[in-house]
Amino acid sequence: MLAAFILLFAPQSLTNKFQFAFVRIFRWPLSIGRNISILARTYQPPADVVSRREFNKLQNLLNDVIAQRDQEHREVERLSGLRKRFPLEGASLLSAGVITATIDKLRSELIIDRGEKDGLAKDQFVLADNSIIGTISHVDSRTARVRLFTDTESNMAVRIGKLNIERVMKGSGDNLARVEMIKDKVKIGSEIMAGKKPGFLDTPMIVGRVARCERNAQSPLLWDITVEPVCDMEKLNGVTVIVMNP
Repeated sequence: MLAAFILLFAPQSLTNKFQFAFVRIFRWPLSIGRNISILARTYQPPADVVSRREFNKLQNLLNDVIAQRDQEHREVERLSGLRKRFPLEGASLLSAGVITATIDKLRSELIIDRGEKDGLAKDQFVLADNSIIGTISHVDSRTARVRLFTDTESNMAVRIGKLNIERVMKGSGDNLARVEMIKDKVKIGSEIMAGKKPGFLDTPMIVGRVARCERNAQSPLLWDITVEPVCDMEKLNGVTVIVMNP
């Protein structure tokens, strides 16, 4: 208290010297404190700052959009290549994902995620790996059933290799099909082409290859051939449906 009274009643010239000396001695900590005080008063967080959680959500959305864009780009390239290889005039190529696949002795079919609302109809041809794998056998509003040509209820008109003859290929199960009663022996590996079908397929397309050629049990002068797919049907994730005159 005595020191306070002394400073209070001391001449101003003396107190000024004391104040300046105090400032000189403690200049560095005082300057830091002032800068901190100025920053605290002047800093205002930007209005558009988002939380880390919101940022992560936006980043995830961006990644999803980029992935979808890349997928669509690859799909466009694939369908463009298919059109260059096969002149599918007046046809629309509709991509579909495979929901389930059943391939055994009793059934050979796929369930796909496209349906009547997407323009699908019974008997339309279905492609995978640039080859015919079957036809649409049943259609709902949003899904469809694909009967593979290896199904025991499948009957498909085909053209056999270089013989340029047409026969009916029947599914035999176990991922195979058969064409019976052929006059000429067919070379193993010969291509089997799906025949043209007005309103559904306007150009022959490969469906399989000859895996075996054996003499017919009832008529030894004739031959039976076994046909295998040219793609791995059990590992399909997506297919393409040919929609004629959409």
